[in-house]
Parts: sequence; C-alpha cells; structure tokens
Amino acid sequence: MKNSNYYAVIMAGGVGSRFWPMSTQEFPKQFHDMLGKGQSLIQRTFDRINELVPSKNILIATNEQYEELVLTQLPKTTKSQLLLEPTMRNTAPCILYAALKVYNQNPDAVMLIAPSDHWIDNEKEFSRNIETSFEECSKKDILMTLGIQPDSPNTGYGYIQFEASKNEVKKVKNFTEKPNLETAQQFLDSGDYLWNAGIFVWSAKSIIKGFESSLPEMISLFDVENTYNTEKETSFIQSNYKNAENISIDFGIMEKAPNVHVLPVEFGWNDLGTWGSLYNKLDKDKHKNATVGAETIFRDANGNMIRTQDGKRVVIQGLHDFIVVEKDDVLLICPRKDEQDIKQIVSDVKNTFGDKFV
Repeated sequence: MKNSNYYAVIMAGGVGSRFWPMSTQEFPKQFHDMLGKGQSLIQRTFDRINELVPSKNILIATNEQYEELVLTQLPKTTKSQLLLEPTMRNTAPCILYAALKVYNQNPDAVMLIAPSDHWIDNEKEFSRNIETSFEECSKKDILMTLGIQPDSPNTGYGYIQFEASKNEVKKVKNFTEKPNLETAQQFLDSGDYLWNAGIFVWSAKSIIKGFESSLPEMISLFDVENTYNTEKETSFIQSNYKNAENISIDFGIMEKAPNVHVLPVEFGWNDLGTWGSLYNKLDKDKHKNATVGAETIFRDANGNMIRTQDGKRVVIQGLHDFIVVEKDDVLLICPRKDEQDIKQIVSDVKNTFGDKFV
C-alpha cells in the first residue's frame, strides 16, 4: 500500500530548445522517446515516481498549451492533477502553487519535485533515496535536495557543498552556480561537492514556511483562502500567475534558507540537456557512432550522433564527431563540439523560416 501522504510534482513546462529540431515549442523533448526505448521521458518519469507515490498524488506542472499532450501520454492522470501555467515564470511560482494546492488537500503531505526529462539508470536506488528523503522530511522541518556524486569537473551543472558528517543526509554549506573548469576541478578534488540535479523533497508545511520567510510577496499573491481544489482555482491562476516574480526555487529559496540538507546519491543520472548528453547515454558501435531511429551504414565515420524517424536508411561517409538530426522536413547537421550553438541556430531558423519550425 503506497503512503497517502506522499506527493510528487513533475515539472514539464520547458521547451528544450537545445534538442532542436526534435524538440519544438509545439512538441517539447519531455514528450519524445529520446533514447528510442518505447516511452517518452515524461512517461518514464511518471512510472518511476508511481512506484512510490500513488498516481492520484502525482501532479504535472506544465504550460497550458501542453494540457492535451500530458493527458494523452499519461492516461493515469486527470485534469485536476494538472497545474497549468498560463505564462512561464520559472520554478519558484510553480512550486508554491503546487505546495499550496497539496497542503490544502493534505497538511501532512511530503512532496517530491522532479524534472520530467531526466534519465535515471537505477530506478530501484532512486526509489530508495526518495523514500529516505520522504521519511526525513516527515520528521524534520528541512528542505532537501538530491546531490549527484560528480564523476568529472563538469561546468554545465551547479554544485552543492555539504558539511562533513556521519549522517546519510548532510547539511548544505552553500550552492555555487556553474563554475569554470579550474574551479570545477577543485570542487571534484575536495570531495565535499555534489552536482545539483534540481530534484527536491520537503513537507508542504516546510516549503510554504520557506516562501513566507524568503519570498513573502509571492505568498501574499498566491495564498488566498478557499481557492485551491475548488472551481475558483483555474480563474485565480489565470488572473494572478503572471504577476508572480520570475525566479527559480534555487535563487528564491534554497540559497537563502538555513535548513537546507542534501542526500548524496548515485543512481546513474543524466539530465539529458543537450545532444551531447544524449550521445553519452546511448549504446555506440565500435567506432563510437550512436543511432536512434535510423538504419545506418557508416563508412570511415566515427563519433557521430544520428537521430531520424524510425527505419530511415542513412549512409554516413567521412564524417567525424557530428550531430545529424532529421525530423519531418527539417535536417540539422552540426559538429558535436558546437552543440551549444543550437540555441542560436533556433533563433536563426525562426527568423529565416518562421515560428512553425521551432
């Protein structure tokens, strides 16, 4: 029997523009089967969380334009489980909305906040770590995050420094935004830094208290009696959500709160933020070529990432370390080392070919 005090919020509002042309505003990456495994990323995330959290207690926070996509891909959810954002306002407003909605249903609730588009290899270990975090947050007034044991001086992630202790759950000393390579290497060498995965656990009570202390204007905007889980909720959010400050939960709450703790975890995590991170996750041939969808012949070609519609026959000759992505009537060919340029490429495509291609 799953614990009825366990809740989760899956964050599914982003566009994932660095995965263009697969990911577009109309059909973002969380709704794609990025690894060719038979499930979209959001479906995989829902099933993983549903091992621990009752399906009726899993809320999906997303942009209102993705309502039908969510309901189609997650048949166990109902419209009442969707937190539909009328406009993008970063993570803090959305998390406060979820916390107030959940608290009004169940004041004893503990909540997991998880992105919809991460990949996790060891799902049993993930469940064990979340169970540990839920138990800790049920007993203590703390805000928890999961910290990934770093295996390289990655400059694409934020870092969490923790205090040494024999306890499994550690007190957080501080957060550092994406460092340069030299600093990241120092963090790795020191042994008391973890990657910030953006996965959080807390009681609904504790996070609301955190907002009262650090973002009181947001609390006064959102915390209106007899609104959540009533017929007034939708129109209230439609009218007021746009007035919320555009701020992340990290900047707004976590970096200021005195009661932040971290659980160091190792469950095979990948944030699938770029084509390069997807390439790292995929099986490769002996020449380090990775393929999703296509049937390929590689000739004098290595280190390539190929993604096409299923069954497309692709021949690659003399190409090294490139990303080749085909979707409908769009084809992207880009060196893997230049994948950070894809955001700018999307802007160029929009200006040249129009909105419908992005």
